[in-house]
Amino acid sequence: MERRKLDERELYRELAEIPDWESEGDAIKLSRKFADFAEALAFVNEVGDLAETADHHPDITFGWGYADVLLTTHDRGGVTDVDIALAKQIDAI
Repeated sequence: MERRKLDERELYRELAEIPDWESEGDAIKLSRKFADFAEALAFVNEVGDLAETADHHPDITFGWGYADVLLTTHDRGGVTDVDIALAKQIDAI
């Protein structure tokens, strides 16, 4: 992948394909709800496995019944094709 920062038009076109994600500043964010802490933790662990494989690491906040995932490419100053690819993988969990 190029790790090319997406322009606003490209970003919104990509977000249309992953509607659970939303633009948040220079990042994209997913918020998921779960029945309990164990389900949230299991989701976070799966995200972690995908992130390690992709060598691209999101910021994750989670607790009892929720998990928030924030993706950005810091050295490009925004959302890139790498972020979108990982977001699509996370959606498949």
